[in-house]
Amino acid sequence: MMPKTYLNNSLFFLAILLTSLSFTDLAIAIDQHPQGFAWEKSLLLSIHQTANLNLNFLAIKLTGLGTYWGVAPILTILLLIFALKKYWYGFAYLLVTMAGGWAISYNLKILFHRNRPQFWQLFYPLPDDFAFPSGHALFSSLLVISLLILSWRKRWFLGVVLLGIPFLLVIAWTRLYLGVHFPSDILASWLLALAWSLLVHIWWQQLLKTPKAIRK
Repeated sequence: MMPKTYLNNSLFFLAILLTSLSFTDLAIAIDQHPQGFAWEKSLLLSIHQTANLNLNFLAIKLTGLGTYWGVAPILTILLLIFALKKYWYGFAYLLVTMAGGWAISYNLKILFHRNRPQFWQLFYPLPDDFAFPSGHALFSSLLVISLLILSWRKRWFLGVVLLGIPFLLVIAWTRLYLGVHFPSDILASWLLALAWSLLVHIWWQQLLKTPKAIRK
């Protein structure tokens, strides 16, 4: 019989491979179509047709949750809780995943230098960095996926699912509604977040097998 750990790692590696290949294919396509695909323009314009003052206000208030006003304070609180409870595995995993994700995002933006979509007159200030990948989508999904991994088979897993998935969708909607990202920016960020979170998880699990590993 195949050992359970070996089977789990094999599934993780398969998931990493599939998401990495999907991200790579999408990134290549985006590099060849920096102004977006035809379906993206149609989708963005459809979302824009729903615009009204109430949704404008809501989107502006909610979009900040994807970075400084949501992900950052939640991450800080979680790291403090993990440190107080001496849950060093969760502390280190979350810190490495988020810090690494920021570094990857920063370099990919420079590498692809994809401009923001400009399909209508924006009422929201256009960010001064590049569009690909979406930092808001990446950081929010890194946080949620990391917590899903940490909470697997624990009683708070369902809570992460019920709160985390809507959170990801809301952040994605705000970026598209505000017209500052192509849908492919969002999709690529989700794929990247999944691959990176799983990769760090496997690496950290292997590190735990060494004599000097950080343990809970």
